[in-house]
Amino acid sequence: MAAIETRDLTRRFGETVAVDGVSLTVDQGEAFGFLGPNGAGKSTTISVLLGFLRPTAGEARVLGRDAVDASAAVRSRVGLLPEGYEPYANLTGREHVRSAVRTKGTDDDPDAVLDRVGLDPADARRPAGDYSKGMQQRLFLGIALVGSPDLLILDEPSSGLDPTGVGLLRELVAEEVDRGATVFFSSHDLDEVERVCDRVGIMRGGELVAVNAVEDLRSELGMGSVVEATLAEPPASVPLADVDGVSDYETDGRVVRVQCTEPPAKMRALAALDAVAVVQDVGLEEPSLETVFEQYTGGADEGAEAVDPRDEPTESAAGASAESAATGGE
Repeated sequence: MAAIETRDLTRRFGETVAVDGVSLTVDQGEAFGFLGPNGAGKSTTISVLLGFLRPTAGEARVLGRDAVDASAAVRSRVGLLPEGYEPYANLTGREHVRSAVRTKGTDDDPDAVLDRVGLDPADARRPAGDYSKGMQQRLFLGIALVGSPDLLILDEPSSGLDPTGVGLLRELVAEEVDRGATVFFSSHDLDEVERVCDRVGIMRGGELVAVNAVEDLRSELGMGSVVEATLAEPPASVPLADVDGVSDYETDGRVVRVQCTEPPAKMRALAALDAVAVVQDVGLEEPSLETVFEQYTGGADEGAEAVDPRDEPTESAAGASAESAATGGE
């Protein structure tokens, strides 16, 4: 069963098409990066997946259930970290998590949850309104983890985090995937997406323009990698002209730089070089995910996503998280 599955998903706001015929499958146990410039349709897609918006056409299924008709059942199995949510200023961090535990009906230990996301006991008992942006982000991540959800939807999760917090986020994503959860990771931090995600999907203008592993997206664009091999001695000859997937190479003494157009070509090139001289060291230069992203989107920033004031009022993602952190206390 797929964790997320959409078929020809379309969402209009009046005359504006925010999401246009998106068909996407995200596997269980996968870390999936959901990318796109501002206004590309990411937030609208996430709102449909959570049942906050009804599709204009097509369908969306989450954890095997219809995202709208079974929205309450779906959300009970989803951990959500929304972008831009503010805490209840007078509640402590522990009270936020304790309320989420009550709402979800789980037996999580609030102190253990907060410790897992790097908030110490003293901070856990301070009003969350006094937290820094990074501390708030850690708190919301902890709330999302309550109940060991089957699906984590993380919208700009590294926002406000310092390098230590980003490293912790990376570890938590890996731990959740290891236990079998699916992580749907929407972020503008492309370096972090490349580090934690198995595959990425790229939105532009409401359309899903690419889905694949980053390395395969590079290959689809013909954006080859460069292998730099240092040999034990300058080679008498370089037998790379007939190696499949090698488009060019150059030598500088013992160093051979090989331009490869497809991933398997890297090993074929190294094997060919090792036949003429011992390969002592290997370096690899890959086009970054940012470079791939720019190729698919043209570097576009399409502005804010459309909202039609005539649309029926719907619950927001922030509101759902607020419900999880509903008022309460000890």
